[in-house]
Amino acid sequence: MSVIALNAQTLKTLVCPVDKAKENIWDARCKGLMLEVRQSGGRTWYVRYVDIRGKQRQLRIGDADVISLERARKRTDELRSQVALGRDPAEEKAMLKQMPTFAEFVHERYLPYVKGYKRSWHIDESLLRNHLLPKLGGKYLDQIRKDEIIALHHGHRAKGRAPASANRLLILMRYIFNLALKWETPGLLKNPAKGVPLLEENNKRERYLSQEEAQRLYDAVQHSESRMLRFIVPMLILTGARKREVLDARWGDFDLQQRVWRIALSKSGKARYVPLSEGVVLLLDQLRAEHASWPLAQRGSLWAFPNPNTGKPYSSIYYTWDTTRKKAGLPEVRIHDLRHSFASFLINAGRSIYEVQKILGHTQIKTTQRYSHLSQDTLLAAVNTAVDLLGPAFGGPSKAQASK
Repeated sequence: MSVIALNAQTLKTLVCPVDKAKENIWDARCKGLMLEVRQSGGRTWYVRYVDIRGKQRQLRIGDADVISLERARKRTDELRSQVALGRDPAEEKAMLKQMPTFAEFVHERYLPYVKGYKRSWHIDESLLRNHLLPKLGGKYLDQIRKDEIIALHHGHRAKGRAPASANRLLILMRYIFNLALKWETPGLLKNPAKGVPLLEENNKRERYLSQEEAQRLYDAVQHSESRMLRFIVPMLILTGARKREVLDARWGDFDLQQRVWRIALSKSGKARYVPLSEGVVLLLDQLRAEHASWPLAQRGSLWAFPNPNTGKPYSSIYYTWDTTRKKAGLPEVRIHDLRHSFASFLINAGRSIYEVQKILGHTQIKTTQRYSHLSQDTLLAAVNTAVDLLGPAFGGPSKAQASK
């Protein structure tokens, strides 16, 4: 090891001694700058410093045949300034080496995680495989920029997809990066999808049954060829449960003493509890009587709403549902609209949005607000309240009339 006031001329004459594999030469004019000269003829710049913990560290600057002495000195000064400010360039470089690509993070961390709790994980997998991974898969997480996400988001819409479809990609990206930050992925400092606005969605179709329509539907299912549809549809209307939750319900899930239905695996992946009304308790009693009339092989079914021919849950009830809704004069009503209607009935009966949120099992109040629907009669009654209070001058009743 030697200390030399390096210059362009001396650099040309430096060689490694024949009895050594390499020789370290320190620059007398730049503290911490070292040139490693190897027997093979290769030469590399390094900077050596003491980190904030008092540990000596060494960081490679680069090939001396590519990086000039002047640039090596400048880079050394920059790195030593970072150290003086409390940063550790070597540690930051090591962290960057641990940074996964988007594809690595998705396959090694994200998908194994969501498969453990999210029933709709296969939708995420499809969106990633078809749209996100082809564009971003080879980039490291910290290389993905906000403008790339905006371009991908709006580009999806420009291809003729619905705003909701484009928004799903953005929401998925936000979630993935939020998890990466939550799990403290080395070197990742921010979520590039944060602050990117969602597209306005004007294509959400809301459909709620009126009381008269609900009665028509009930009458139609009573005459359905399916023996179970007359129990399934009322169960959906009376609980606001999702179709699959009803079709997969087991007798053991119902606690009639506590009047509660435990749905073991809801859409969120967590168990939720649905209170059972008098109407549902009566429906379940009728359902037990129906089970008792089945062939002996099917009577002991664990499922409450199974196919009578197999004793196992239906994979689909679309045909019988489609036939029945058309007979009721409601061909546009979807099964999921029964859940919307249940929320609407509760809201119009004066129940709070928070009660409805709890019953439906929503984690966010804004989801419930979409389902809650006030009928025109309820809205008219609300606005007439002001007229009633203001009296005859505004078209309301007199005090004498109001007191009757």
